[in-house]
Amino acid sequence: MIEKQGGGLIFLLSVPRSGSSLLTTILQNHSRLFATQEMWFLLSLHDLPQSHTRPYGGTGIIRQFFKGMVPPPVLEQASRSYALEIYNGLLQGTTADMLIDKSPRYYAVLEFIDRLFPAARRVWLIRNPLAIAASFKKVNQLRGGRFRLLEELKSPHFNMKMTDITVGLLRYAHYFATPHPLAYPLMYEQLVSNPALEIEKLCGFLGIEYESGMENYGNFADTPKSSLFYSMGAGDPFVGEHVQPHQDSVHSWQHLLSKEEIELYCRSIGSRIFRQLGYTEALEQAEQIAGVRFEDEADVELFSRRTHQFLQQSGFEWKTAYRMLDEQDADNRGFTKSEINIVNEGHYVAPHDPARMDMERIVNERRIQALENRLTHSYEERKRLIAQLQAYQDSNQGLRSRGLFARKLGRWASIALSSIGKDKGGRT
Repeated sequence: MIEKQGGGLIFLLSVPRSGSSLLTTILQNHSRLFATQEMWFLLSLHDLPQSHTRPYGGTGIIRQFFKGMVPPPVLEQASRSYALEIYNGLLQGTTADMLIDKSPRYYAVLEFIDRLFPAARRVWLIRNPLAIAASFKKVNQLRGGRFRLLEELKSPHFNMKMTDITVGLLRYAHYFATPHPLAYPLMYEQLVSNPALEIEKLCGFLGIEYESGMENYGNFADTPKSSLFYSMGAGDPFVGEHVQPHQDSVHSWQHLLSKEEIELYCRSIGSRIFRQLGYTEALEQAEQIAGVRFEDEADVELFSRRTHQFLQQSGFEWKTAYRMLDEQDADNRGFTKSEINIVNEGHYVAPHDPARMDMERIVNERRIQALENRLTHSYEERKRLIAQLQAYQDSNQGLRSRGLFARKLGRWASIALSSIGKDKGGRT
């Protein structure tokens, strides 16, 4: 059973095309673990208060309701309760008592995940960035999709896949930069090189006994649990072509990516990230292929633009260089060391739990927030009306000027015609 603060819950975190489908396929064979191919639903849950246009209307009302009437702690408690119902509902009727939520783009909601489930374990699956880009290219060629690295990486237009291999990669690197008792880094290359050993060590981190042979996922293909797992049809389309992990894709980037693609991507993300993730050898190979030495730093303008584009599109808010909670940044994040220890023990209770909050203060906060939103809305409406009035006035001024000129022209015409008539009359 998944506990209130996330005990029993495992987040498998990585950017897309990092091998998370393979790892999930292996882990779901364990009798105590349950997983679907992918979930993603915390993204939608976090997205709930956003003011998207809906066919039934009420966009402004919904925005004011969530921003003005529902305090953030209440919304987070409701989100936690909803997620727990989903997670524990999935466990019903199974032998599993732990659940894996594998959703590659959770890099977009790391702060949200930490607030909802601080006691959940996190497995960070790491892969050579060049192999990730190559896997994107391979899968999109198979599916007839777009992945034009040279064209799209530098493009000024928003592209989610380009965000994955730049911003997403860096977000996870920042998040897991500090060792944490609830975080476990696992390199894809080590997993496929020695799967039994790596899965046994991972099981130790999860607090469960390794079950012999679970990495040979082909042996479980006909079981009801695997049939349910594969029925979703998401994830890596190539996993089903094998029965156990293999190393075929480790070096495939060297022929799947062109020299120009390798050079552009490495220049974009910088060489530092390769060394930080443990891929110095791959970096040296890339430099040899490209015939250049790459700078340490990433392309700041590119990362800034991609980050701004995503936040603007999604309405999300991120903390700069956000990382998991540890003692060093406890003061900055508003937690005490004792609270961190409680988190690590799996019994953390948020300091702003709604149960502790004084009802009168909650009501007052709601009133204040609602009034602030109404004032903001009124101010925006006033500016809109003023601009509209100014436009009408400018338009009317133009019409009035043309009317005055027309009347003057009419008078001049009348005088001229009158003069002509008199002149003719005099001659007669």
